[in-house]
Amino acid sequence: MKRWSVSLLVAAILAVGFVAQASAAIEVEGDAYVGVFDKYLWRGFDLSGSLPVVQAGADLSTHGWTLGYWSNWQIKSDAGEGYDSGEVTETDIILSYAHDFGDLLSVTVGDIWYQLEGIEDTNELFINATVNTLLAPTISMYYDWDAAEEDGLYFTFDVSHSLEVMENLSLNLGALVSYNLHSDYSVGDFSGFHNVEASVSMDYALSDQFTISPSFVFSTPICSAAKDAIDTETVAGVTLTFAF
Repeated sequence: MKRWSVSLLVAAILAVGFVAQASAAIEVEGDAYVGVFDKYLWRGFDLSGSLPVVQAGADLSTHGWTLGYWSNWQIKSDAGEGYDSGEVTETDIILSYAHDFGDLLSVTVGDIWYQLEGIEDTNELFINATVNTLLAPTISMYYDWDAAEEDGLYFTFDVSHSLEVMENLSLNLGALVSYNLHSDYSVGDFSGFHNVEASVSMDYALSDQFTISPSFVFSTPICSAAKDAIDTETVAGVTLTFAF
């Protein structure tokens, strides 16, 4: 599926080196990252048959604009579920713009183009607003304007906090609750609170540019329709990030 996506990711990672050299002149910053996880969990859905995956991507940012690339690779096969080892099951292209309204409010708007294996691709517009205060409360809205036939709306509210444990090591804690409003293509044709998530991760700076981040997420459904669609799940993994 979309074998060109592998080449595109390689090109994006190689481009990091060239962009880094020119960043002082054109004020570009970004990162490239790769992680290994025991499953692919998205909005509470297990999208890898409870099998391990590799997830990698890259972001380039300048003057508030960010272009992102992300892909999910299946590591192990499960013939019963139809997941094949080495298969790229999803590739996302994200374009966004972020702006700070004073010191208190940060807003980001953008579009995610989901390129999916075996099902119709789709696009989601999104907007999120963060209040830059204790716990950084953030509300986000996603609108599937492409494949969804109903409202296609999905909302999240989350809080997070980071604290420095020691030099070069920080602990990140987060909690999220989601609400689905007939996002019938990707989540389900129902209206109600979808799932709640709790997350913990650590960032250890190996150097000024490299960071390693183990993480753990717990997810459980809320309303009856969500309980029919998803189970209580956990996902653990570790990510290596190169920032420039």
